[in-house]
Amino acid sequence: MITEVRANVGMAVDDVVVEEQLLTIGVFARRSRLSLRALRLYDHLGLLSPAVVDPDTGYRRYRDDQLFTARLIVGLRRLDMPLSDVARVLSGPREVGVEVLEEYWAAVERRLAFQRGLAERLGESLRGGQTRFPAFTVLEREVPETILLSEIKAVDLPALRATVTGAIARLTRRAADHGGAVGGPMVFFHGEVNEDSDGPVEVGIPVRTASAATRREPAQLQAYVTVTRAQWEWPQILSAYDAVEEWIRQHQRTGVGAAREVYRVGIDPVAAEPAEEVCDVAVPIVAARR
Repeated sequence: MITEVRANVGMAVDDVVVEEQLLTIGVFARRSRLSLRALRLYDHLGLLSPAVVDPDTGYRRYRDDQLFTARLIVGLRRLDMPLSDVARVLSGPREVGVEVLEEYWAAVERRLAFQRGLAERLGESLRGGQTRFPAFTVLEREVPETILLSEIKAVDLPALRATVTGAIARLTRRAADHGGAVGGPMVFFHGEVNEDSDGPVEVGIPVRTASAATRREPAQLQAYVTVTRAQWEWPQILSAYDAVEEWIRQHQRTGVGAAREVYRVGIDPVAAEPAEEVCDVAVPIVAARR
């Protein structure tokens, strides 16, 4: 009996100690540099949940060791990391979180490099100079008529890669019913795809035989540049489009169709080596009228 009483007393004391170690939401907010609103949001998203929530009052308490997670979130958000990526950092082992952080920051640096170059080109244009794209050599080529099995869809930038990948897989399976594919995938941009615009985007596979499900892309003259894996990442690939458009302007040509990416047969751009050629960025053109 005495042992049982002591055990019960010990449990009660332990509970008191644990309760005393918990931080009120106000104290936790100050020490973590997060607002009460942010803490409630992160709880709702499953990023940072309280250690204890009073079932009657809904009052929240946090453990002292949760400050590491809170401050990590603060730091990641200062890098402008989206909450979806923050969740990936927090949800797995720390080595996985490190990989997510490094991939995210590499993408930020690529975007900043592109934006730096774009700002320089825009400044040169405003000063009346000639815009140059030394990384790209624009060429011309004749392209014969092509039978295309295609899908078209309005898509925003975050969903672009998944949409294109899914369409290529579906169309490749269907190509067997049209004599098989006779070239690499093609992605047509019938409108701008960026933070404010959703295309539409058409994904096509060149096939041998026509049907009600195919369309014909007419024979045409194209201006194009070849893009490596390193140049293919967004937003670097936008410089390839800009290079073609600037060449068209300087050489007194006229663009007459949607800009498109024409991929190499059997090349997976994501898995390619940085210097490997993965696609051409092309625009149909005609000579300007004089």
